[in-house]
Amino acid sequence: MKSLFLCLLLVAAVFTACDKDETTVVDQTLDGGNVSGIWEKGSTITVKGHLVIPEGKSLTIEEGVTVLMNDPSIGQEILVYGSLYCKGTAAKPILFTVPESSKIGDFPRVWGGILCGPTAKELLMDYTHIEYTGFVTTEESPSVKAGFFKAAAGEGLPAVNFKNNVDGKVVIMNSTFNNLGEDCFYLEGGNIIIANNKIYTQGETGGDAINMKAGCIADVAFNLVYAPNTNALKLSNSGDRTPQCHVVGYNNTIVNAGWRRPTVKGGGIWLEAGVYAEIWNNLQVNCRFAVKNNAKEPGDVRSTYDYSYYYAHTQEGVDSYLPTVKDVVRGAHDIASATPGDKNPLFENYALATDPNNPTFNTSWDFHLKTGSPALTGAKTNFARNYSTTGITINGVVYKSPAPAAYFGAMGTK
Repeated sequence: MKSLFLCLLLVAAVFTACDKDETTVVDQTLDGGNVSGIWEKGSTITVKGHLVIPEGKSLTIEEGVTVLMNDPSIGQEILVYGSLYCKGTAAKPILFTVPESSKIGDFPRVWGGILCGPTAKELLMDYTHIEYTGFVTTEESPSVKAGFFKAAAGEGLPAVNFKNNVDGKVVIMNSTFNNLGEDCFYLEGGNIIIANNKIYTQGETGGDAINMKAGCIADVAFNLVYAPNTNALKLSNSGDRTPQCHVVGYNNTIVNAGWRRPTVKGGGIWLEAGVYAEIWNNLQVNCRFAVKNNAKEPGDVRSTYDYSYYYAHTQEGVDSYLPTVKDVVRGAHDIASATPGDKNPLFENYALATDPNNPTFNTSWDFHLKTGSPALTGAKTNFARNYSTTGITINGVVYKSPAPAAYFGAMGTK
């Protein structure tokens, strides 16, 4: 009995030591400051200040957690110096949101998003929902003082930034991002998979849905992007980092891209500054342009762009896809509308006459392809991806990029 009692005391001491370092949080209100440990499934975390995940620490957010960023007056930010693991499920996703009173209009720019600094190691978002980011920084913003993102006042913040760590690991899958004042993802290095996500109502006066710079080695696949202000994918090797940005972007559905920023860049997929891009099987519907390769600062000559499917509901749209348009590049196996309404992809529930300037998303829309859709066959499946074999290991779990599909776009049939 004495031995058993001593063992129980030892176990209690171990658990007490763990609790002091890594706190399990259940339905708490946080004033801000350092956080780590576990936010337990189903809990609600009300946040009144800015949060910091310290270097060498990690925060795990379990399924069904709601994180309420509750002080719109300061443009709350989550700064990640360590690692963040958002582990939602299809039945119980994680939600980062704001008070209902702050959800005014499409782009209220309420908070500053999740900003990972150069020491951040791993970022996982699986079945995670983030909304109402895009706060414009001030001199008092923690990201400005810490040198995160662009380290300047007056910058609209992306929903997710991963800064200058080419050895970092980023996996964002099965997640939703909406009502974003600026970019959804602004990624400056790392080993990256972005797959099976939904991005809509993004970019008030500028910004791209998925923006990648030098140092990124990424697979971007099976994402639905609706009405990005500029591009769904902006791929660039700008920035003084090695390795060269290499992105394999395939089987994405892009709808109404670029119309709200009528410049040469806006349109769907934009390549520039020596990026090595491999673009396959993307379905672009009523976008302002086909794939563009910036003639002034073009992508790497090895870049490929083929097996794209382009649908246009208007003559202006048909004309904008033509290879004679400045910077537009077309593949030998592309499929494109020859006249307005030609090559209708037959979405399950979406009116192709919807105003392409409309950023507001209707959650009842269904971008799966109906049986008989001409977009169900003809795509390319025999190309390499960056993470098809070895994958990316995050927090002990291996994540691999999905295999390409023989259909165009992200959805296929129901």
